[in-house]
Amino acid sequence: MDIDAPVYEEAGRAVTDPTVLGSGSLDAPLGFFGRDPGRDEIHQNEPFIGRGGRLVRDALHRAAFGGPCIDDRAAITIGQGVFWANTVPFKPVDNKAWSVGVKRRFAPLVTTLIAELWRGDTLITLGNDAFLWFGLAEPTLAPSLQAYWAREDRYESHLDVTLRGRALRLYPLPHPSPLNAAWFARFPAMLDARLSALGWPGRPTLPAAPTDSKDNEDESTWTYNRAPEACRSTSADGSATGSNT
Repeated sequence: MDIDAPVYEEAGRAVTDPTVLGSGSLDAPLGFFGRDPGRDEIHQNEPFIGRGGRLVRDALHRAAFGGPCIDDRAAITIGQGVFWANTVPFKPVDNKAWSVGVKRRFAPLVTTLIAELWRGDTLITLGNDAFLWFGLAEPTLAPSLQAYWAREDRYESHLDVTLRGRALRLYPLPHPSPLNAAWFARFPAMLDARLSALGWPGRPTLPAAPTDSKDNEDESTWTYNRAPEACRSTSADGSATGSNT
């Protein structure tokens, strides 16, 4: 393994300290699954907070409030309403993709996190590495995943899979990295469409607060109830089949 040790040292963190290992809410019906954390994630110890991740958080904020995050606090708060995970919870050198061997090494841990600890079932995967990871975690899924990925409508449709007995519904999107020139500019609208189709976030609700508290006027203190049933998987048998949304 080639962990980017200098970045961890800059951040004052040990290289053995994982990032994005099941962040956000384990109760959230909606989750995001990406490849691995970057420099900003290590420095802030917060998942999906770099330039690409901020596109995701801005989309969540637009869905809830009609506009992008106004500051870092709003970006962090909006992220508490969803589940976050990565194929490998450590930053690689130069942000190069981890080898299959490294991803396989962490697959049992990440599978436990997604299939047993997280209580949601709707997962937006970011990039082909994150989507095809499910074939690494559960080899019987690999043919269905590869066939789905070859479809032209893969970013408008979804795939139902079963991971360790749990029925999950995967909604793939491109990786939001600025280096992904083919999709970076188009990603916000694509994620907006996904969130709208899923009905996220449902109705935002304010936490209880004293009547004289100014927190009731601060949008960054809002929490989110569960998304409507349109966001939930309707698969009865958990078979890995694709269908149009």
